[in-house]
Amino acid sequence: MLSLILFRHGKSDWDAPSYGDHERPLTERGREAAREMGRLLTATEQAPDLAVSSSAVRARDTLHLAAEAGAWRCPIWIEDVFYEHSTRDVLKWIQRLDSKAERLLLTGHEPIWTDLASRLIGQAALKIPTAAMVRIDCAIKHWSQLEFGRGELRWLLPPKLIQRSDEGRGD
Repeated sequence: MLSLILFRHGKSDWDAPSYGDHERPLTERGREAAREMGRLLTATEQAPDLAVSSSAVRARDTLHLAAEAGAWRCPIWIEDVFYEHSTRDVLKWIQRLDSKAERLLLTGHEPIWTDLASRLIGQAALKIPTAAMVRIDCAIKHWSQLEFGRGELRWLLPPKLIQRSDEGRGD
């Protein structure tokens, strides 16, 4: 059984001076949400064995902040295929992955992440908000066996849910 975690980048700063979409940074809210999600994966013992991000600044920063906050010890890669490519391109990249990672985390963008998750679990109607994670379990032994319709949705967690539960603890 392999697990794929799709992590949508945190809230980006549309007002920041930048050199285009690829260079757009995160807002402070996006940065904090990324940290929350990183801590969550570690606290629930679901930190990835391998984490890969889109090359866009907001996605790279989301992944690095989450990994640092969660003290993940996995390799981190950056891949251009997760930025402005198709759902099928991302699936092909996963299928070519030569890794023994049982829990793979990919950080990327809409609308690809929602489309990929929906198609992996059989055309479900999902919406992945900013900085949310969705875990899909696949009854396969190698990433090369991954196909649309072969996954099972385990959870979809938006950072707002975690932040609300933290607020209610009274710590």
